[in-house]
Amino acid sequence: MMDRPAKEEYYLNIAQVVSQRSTCLKVLIGAIIVKEDQIIAAGYVGAPRHTRSSLDHGFCLRRKLQIPSGTQYELCRSVHAEQNAIINAARAGVSLLGGDMYIFGEDREAGKAIFAFPCFICKKMIINAGLKRVLVSQTTEPGAGRWRLFQVDDWVREWREQDILEDSVRYGRTE
Repeated sequence: MMDRPAKEEYYLNIAQVVSQRSTCLKVLIGAIIVKEDQIIAAGYVGAPRHTRSSLDHGFCLRRKLQIPSGTQYELCRSVHAEQNAIINAARAGVSLLGGDMYIFGEDREAGKAIFAFPCFICKKMIINAGLKRVLVSQTTEPGAGRWRLFQVDDWVREWREQDILEDSVRYGRTE
């Protein structure tokens, strides 16, 4: 009898394949949204539709301007994978309420998995979209599991008790 991957691994593997379409020169990030065991949306980090990406231009504007990682997202050509998955669901008229998001990230240059925790903006969008859980890839360091699971209700509860910015600084993703 053949072993089947656990659903978490299965969906994270699909998010990894989606990440291969990324147009960011620094990271490959893919996100899928699953509801009732069905994939309802996918997105990768990339330029808005019908515009030129960093890959097309051959350089990263943020790097050229020496903007520190994790700051001034508005100067990035790309839309984050999580945002694109939510946007793609909206374009299709699909409700995300109660769904789960799977996010896989990889350092493009090193070819290694990264901790693909959502940035502050994406985290707020995930909450408002009504998603229930977020499963993210982790680094491939010894002792670390391949993924980590977060309950969106926990984020909301934590943000009720403390400043929402404190939490984003603790897990901040550098992209």
